[in-house]
Amino acid sequence: MQKKGLQLNSKIIAILPIAIAVNLACVLIWLLQITDQSMPLILGVIAASLVDLDHRLSGRLKNIFYTLIAFSISSLVTQYFLNQGIWFVLSMTAMTFVFTMIGAVGQRYSTIAFGTLVVSLYTTLAYIPDTPWYINPLMILAGTLLYSVITVTVHLCFPHRPLQEKVSRAFVALGAYLDAKAAFFDPDDIEQLANKQLTLTMKNSQLIQVFNECRTALFYRMRDNHRYSYTSKMCRYYMAAQEIHECANSSHFDYKTLAEQLKNADLIFRIQRLLELQAQACRDIAHALQKAQDYQPQARLERAIQGISQSFELYAQQHQDNSALHHIKTLLDNLHNIHCQLQSLSQPIQTPETRTIYTENITGLRQIVRHIGRHFTFQSQLFRHAMRLSLVVFFCCALVEYFHLQADRGYWILLTIIFVCQPNYSATKLRLKQRIIGTILGVIVGSLLPYMTSTLEAKLAVVVIASTLFYFFRSNNYSFSTFFITIQVLASFDIMGFDLYAALLPRLIDTLIGTALAWFAVSYLWSDWKYLQLDQVSQQVIKSQANYLLHIISHLQFGRGDDLKYRIVRREAHDNSTRLSTTISNMNNEPKKYARHLQQGFELLKLNTALLGYISALGAYREQMQKLTQDVLFLSEFYPIAKKIIQLLDNLPSLSAVQFEALFQQIDQGIKNSLAQTNDTPSRAVFNMPMQQLNLMAQLLPPLYHLVQTPTNQDRPNEITAV
Repeated sequence: MQKKGLQLNSKIIAILPIAIAVNLACVLIWLLQITDQSMPLILGVIAASLVDLDHRLSGRLKNIFYTLIAFSISSLVTQYFLNQGIWFVLSMTAMTFVFTMIGAVGQRYSTIAFGTLVVSLYTTLAYIPDTPWYINPLMILAGTLLYSVITVTVHLCFPHRPLQEKVSRAFVALGAYLDAKAAFFDPDDIEQLANKQLTLTMKNSQLIQVFNECRTALFYRMRDNHRYSYTSKMCRYYMAAQEIHECANSSHFDYKTLAEQLKNADLIFRIQRLLELQAQACRDIAHALQKAQDYQPQARLERAIQGISQSFELYAQQHQDNSALHHIKTLLDNLHNIHCQLQSLSQPIQTPETRTIYTENITGLRQIVRHIGRHFTFQSQLFRHAMRLSLVVFFCCALVEYFHLQADRGYWILLTIIFVCQPNYSATKLRLKQRIIGTILGVIVGSLLPYMTSTLEAKLAVVVIASTLFYFFRSNNYSFSTFFITIQVLASFDIMGFDLYAALLPRLIDTLIGTALAWFAVSYLWSDWKYLQLDQVSQQVIKSQANYLLHIISHLQFGRGDDLKYRIVRREAHDNSTRLSTTISNMNNEPKKYARHLQQGFELLKLNTALLGYISALGAYREQMQKLTQDVLFLSEFYPIAKKIIQLLDNLPSLSAVQFEALFQQIDQGIKNSLAQTNDTPSRAVFNMPMQQLNLMAQLLPPLYHLVQTPTNQDRPNEITAV
């Protein structure tokens, strides 16, 4: 069953649960003639789809159990306080704040909490005064349970599909990263290196995000020592992708200098072509995973490896006095390591993957409460979002209650705000446009429904199609998603016997009011740009780079290292780099009058990317460090210099100019002396690479120090703090 199922398009498999569940719900509505209760039943199915998380079977069952409890409480509390004035306003405000703050615990809790908040709103939308109080909550739970049963059934038929899809996306993102790296080796486009560096940084951020999703999925599949053959295989693919990324992220020299040296040789073109072929190989692996086929490497990739080796040998013979030869050789070694990793994925598994997958896992009530408590500060984006959303919910509920808008479905305003209002300004602004466009188009098309659907069967068919397409587009095109959910809601009102045309204008007006309030909230209530403390982010990212270098140097000094700890600090370095990239991206999208330090941010981003590349080069070299530990003279030179660089990076913001200059001169002089001895002694040429990497790092220290020492604007302490 699994082999056949995996041949299906992954997107089709993803929408199977919602399509089947809504179909069954509509069949029940048609058979039992319960049109008055159709909306809460369908909304229960949709709410359950919003909290559907990938997990192994036991984890899915736990999620369903917690979801049913949370949905029951939310729906019953909302139903109980409906039409009770201030008590309803206070209960909705409290639930909004609590459920938003629960997101601090992790994705699983955040997703269920958001779905629980949505259920409370669905309860208000489906409320009919003459219906018994228990009908709404019961039908919502029935829809949730129906979807849950279907999704477990689909999981049993295709147990590995979500994990396989995440690993596949990781290789697609890795291919895009390798393509961006290949662009550096174009000798005819040297002047665009700065733009290419920013492009590479953005691709790296996207890749790290996909890696984190993949790691979390593997963690939940492999926790409690549950290791199945396919899961072990996916873990092997994930580890290979990480190794490929570290090799590709390595930087051994200034690319502009290299391009100028090699612009008349075929070697640089071969490097570029090989990276492009390896990027295509990553996409081939992703395609093979999606089709449940074995990866078959292309023969031309092997020929490209052989050709580049021959080309380097010829170049080395013709340029024996070129001091960059050793660094070019190291670069080719990295490309060969990438090739070996790709080739290994075409071979059968010899031994199961035994390395541990780590992710932060908060369990236990005390630990959860303590973790949430740390976010009770306006420096926390989550807390600001919770406060902002709660105040807007309070205002909207008070507005609806005061003007008695319940009969006109005034809570559509609130539903719009919950879905549109995001933690930051730029994301909210994008959602606003998409929500308005989707709603307007949905209202226009929805107005034609009576002419196309004269029977109950036709109306139910529209609900099925619209609900399925809403789910299909919800994560990749919010405008289309809004369009289809608008049609679904209007069709549901028509089924329940409401005047469809009477609902069109309120739906549009409420959406416009909701989007306007959401825009006001993110613009004026604890606006994010007042808390974008670039100095804190930059200090954190530099410290994580220092920690990354420290673990590599420890491996060198002692000849061994903890692979799990190493992977954790490497991930933290990349995660913090991604956070820096996100901060600068947010600054770029905020109102221009607040983006006063944007240029400094871009400079810091480029320097950090270069530093991370130089450190990664040492990380990729760590397997060859065993022989270096036997040379006492080398370690006596290398380790003290590396330790001073780590010390300087750790204390960069607090050092005075005199202290920095003194420490930097010690580092610079030590590197020069060591490199001079290495060049004079051919037998010690093997030590040139790690020392040269320290030299490249050292060259970045003065501009980094200059950026972090730039004075802040004391007149506006609440706005963006300069680097």
